[in-house]
Parts: sequence; C-alpha cells; structure tokens
Amino acid sequence: MSVHAAANREAWVHPDEIRVQFSRAMSALYKAEVPLYGELLALVGQVNQQALEQDAELAERLQLTGEIQRLDLERHGAIRLGCAAELATIRRLFAVMGMFPVGYYDLSCAGVPVHSTAFRAIHEGSLQHSPFRVFTSLLRLELIENPALRELAASVLEGRRIFTPRAIELIERCEQAGGLEQAEAAEFIEQALETFRWHREATVSAALYQQLSEQHRLIADVVAFKGPHINHLTPRTLDIDAVQAGMLRRGIDPKAIIEGPPARRCPILLRQTSFKALHEPVVFVEDNGDRTLGSHSARFGEIEQRGAALTAKGRALYDRLLDNARQAGEAYVPVLIAQFAEFPDDYASLRRQQLAYFRYFVSPAGLAAKARGELASDLEALLAAGHLCCEPLVYEDFLPVSAAGIFQSNLGDAGRNSYGHSANQDVFERDLGAAVYDELALYAETQQRSLAQCAEQLGLAELLGD
Repeated sequence: MSVHAAANREAWVHPDEIRVQFSRAMSALYKAEVPLYGELLALVGQVNQQALEQDAELAERLQLTGEIQRLDLERHGAIRLGCAAELATIRRLFAVMGMFPVGYYDLSCAGVPVHSTAFRAIHEGSLQHSPFRVFTSLLRLELIENPALRELAASVLEGRRIFTPRAIELIERCEQAGGLEQAEAAEFIEQALETFRWHREATVSAALYQQLSEQHRLIADVVAFKGPHINHLTPRTLDIDAVQAGMLRRGIDPKAIIEGPPARRCPILLRQTSFKALHEPVVFVEDNGDRTLGSHSARFGEIEQRGAALTAKGRALYDRLLDNARQAGEAYVPVLIAQFAEFPDDYASLRRQQLAYFRYFVSPAGLAAKARGELASDLEALLAAGHLCCEPLVYEDFLPVSAAGIFQSNLGDAGRNSYGHSANQDVFERDLGAAVYDELALYAETQQRSLAQCAEQLGLAELLGD
C-alpha cells in the first residue's frame, strides 16, 4: 500500500460509526414524521429503567455482556422495495455502513406478497458498537393475479428512482476507494436518508391506488409512492408486557397480542408488539394532472424484546410448539403458554440441551486458578468450578411468523389469506446480487470465537463447545 493510500485509510470513518450516525439520524427523522414514535421511545426508556432497578441480576448480566451499553442504540427499521434493481442498490448502500444481508424470509405463505432479508452487522464486535438492523422486503409482482395490473405496477416501479444521484456517487466512491472520509460520510448519511423519507404525494391515481390496495394493501404501499418510506422503527425493551400495558394507559392503540413466544423467565428469540398503523393524508395524481386528497395507512410503531438465539435444535422445538398452538383452534394465548411449558426455561438447561447459543467469559476465579496452576482443561469442569461463565447470545434476527403478524395487523386483511408456499431464495439472491448469510452459522462462529478467546486467556490449547 502506498503512503498516500495509507493516509487515506486513516482518514476513513469506520463503517460501524457511519451506522451509529445513520441510526441516530433515522430516529430523528422518524420522530419528526411520526411524533407518536417519540412517545413510544419515552415509554420504553421508562420501562427499561424500572426493569434494571427491579432486577439486579439482569442488570449485572447486561453489564457483563456489554448489552447495557447498546440498549439505547438498539432499534431496527423496515422498508419494502419494488424491484430487483432497488434491492441490489440498497445492498450496496447498507454495505457502506457495515450492514450485510442475513437470512431469507418468505412471508408469502402468511399472505404477505414479499420475501425479505435483514441487513445488519455480522460480527459481535460490530453489533456491540451498533446493532441497528433494517428488515428489507422485496415485492413479488408475480403474485399479483391480474396480468394487466401486474404489468402496470411493474411500469410504475420501473419509472421511479429511490436513490439520489449523489448517494449513488458516494456509494461508488466508497466501493472504489475502500472507505469514506468524515465529510463524505456526513454527506452520505444526509443523502441516504432521502431514500427513507415519507412522501405525501403518491405517484398514481386514486383509482389505481384502489386497484392495488384491493390486491393487497402492501402492494399499494410499495407501488404508489416515490420511495420505500421507513414504515417503523423499533426500540428494544426489557419487558414487553409492561410496554403493552403502558401503551394502553397512554391511550395508544396496540396490537391485540404480542407476537412470538410467551413471556418466560429466560426470554428466547424475539417478542414484538406495535401500535396500529396511522391514517395519513396523501395526494393522488390523476391522469389529467389533477390532485385528489385521500389517505394511506402503513407507518406504525413497533417494540421488541430480544432473548436468546436458538440453535437449529432449539428452533425446531420452537417451531413445533408454536405450530401446535396455532393449530389448536382455541384461545391462542393460554394454549401457547401451555405448549411452551415443554421448552426449558433456565439457561443451564438451554445450554446443556444445546437449544441456545452462548458466549463464554473467563472469570476472576479462572484467572486466579490459572496463576495457581489449578485449571481444569474441560469446558464443563471449568464452568462447574466457576472458572468460566457464560451468557446466552442475543438473537439479532427476525421471525417470519412474527413479521407476517405485524404486517397483517397493520395493513389490514385485504387481499388473499395465503399465496401458498412459494419461497424462492435463489431468485431473491439473484435480485440481491449476493448470497445471504446463514444466521445460525454466524451465531455458531461467535460462540466458538468466545471459546477460543477464553482458551487463549487461560493458556489452554482449545475449548470446544457443542
């Protein structure tokens, strides 16, 4: 590397820092556009503070893992794109911020005509710096049954440009140079925000909007506007049941039920709730150039509580129990609670039964035992002696059923109840221009890295997890 290139590299803003700044800018934008989101942030902050004050063990655990530092930064957004070119470019835009596509989600089987991925950081160090994620969906035009309407929607999408020319230039600059300097990074954030901004003026007539909406309200949300306005930002709470109750006390209209597993002593995966979509005024552009006033509902407020990342074995158990509850045909919540009694609700059992991923840490007792030459070399013995401790890895991703439930509750029941099983990851990755990361492999790598770090600290050849 030349001296000039090395100097340039030192001037680059780290992608993690660009992500932090973008996340804050996005939050400010959404708070200005949807004031109720600001009230939601205040409620979540209050609930989190109470949870930490009332549960010293929880506070200590979050301090040990570093989760407490990222709690106020924790949020995800969601957008819906209309065509392959938009998906491929958004991948490049997020890469500037150190965010990569993780997982493939087919929501069509739940009656939502999209398939999706989550853009996020993929290394635990970057996640600690900023866990910001964007759940990104691509409209599946082939699921529009009416051929004429399908072609019309494709034509509308083909004519729109959701990225500013300067944003494209800065993406290319980052790709060619290897990074962005401070002024470029600040400009990139400003330009990238334009893609996610709300546009009150639709790009279609009221009649076409109605046709699209009758197919599915999400189709109208994607096709009828200038860009993929951010439709929600989601803060992380430590007690989602308290937030659900708090919304009702504040006069905020929440979903009827919390999506995901039931409340547990040891949370797993992801639980989500939201306040219902806002009815917002929009202007439709008629064929003769006239403007017609109307309304649109898409943007809402969501809250999440994250738990332990489950292994493939744990996910299989989770899926079976959830499916049993959904098939029961009785009162859903009591059946769900009864079904999940089978799922171990203590971290020791989750680890021993290989149901969840964990991160391992050397304890002060372990360092002292090393100094005395009294260390065991076996993982289980080290844990039993208190020379190592472990905490579950936080689930960083999403649940298809929960995502679909949130979508349906906020877009209404218009459209088909189900598009059948039509997952097509190959086509999605072709449109994306890259393969998606396997989230289970990422968790396994994080777990193994923590074991390797412990082995190095203790002077052991290796430590192997299950």
